[in-house]
Amino acid sequence: MVRSQQPDDEIDDLDRAILAELSTRADVTNKALAHRLHLAESTCAHRVRTLRQRGLIVDTRARVDTAALGFPLRAIVNVRLGSHTKTGVTELFQALTDIPGVIEVFHVAGEDDFVLHVAAADAHALRDLVLEHITVHPSVRSTETHLVFDRRDGVGVLPQR
Repeated sequence: MVRSQQPDDEIDDLDRAILAELSTRADVTNKALAHRLHLAESTCAHRVRTLRQRGLIVDTRARVDTAALGFPLRAIVNVRLGSHTKTGVTELFQALTDIPGVIEVFHVAGEDDFVLHVAAADAHALRDLVLEHITVHPSVRSTETHLVFDRRDGVGVLPQR
């Protein structure tokens, strides 16, 4: 969903407060969210619904512990292309998102064209993921893999309460 750029779509302090709360705890009930923000439940529900309709809330996902699921090895894989056509880049972008073990794919500017965040069972599975699913594409010139030792969330763009 694309967000409208009309002036009546300005984000006010209440919208920002709702987004900040939901960005730290997306599974909060409407009742609890309304209580935290000192709002009527109906007002809170309406605001959240409107934020979704406007495209400011794009989804609600659970973050899964990949290690607990048997995929303890995380890595960042940088992908460089040898040739760039709009169709080729678009098709590769989709193909990369369809690879089992890929958590997130970024199409980026700079020396690399794509950056993937992946999870694998072990080093052999990571190698196979790269060799069998990424380097096999004719437009891929090279890859570079970085192991992730640990991760932390950043503060984000919304004010913290």
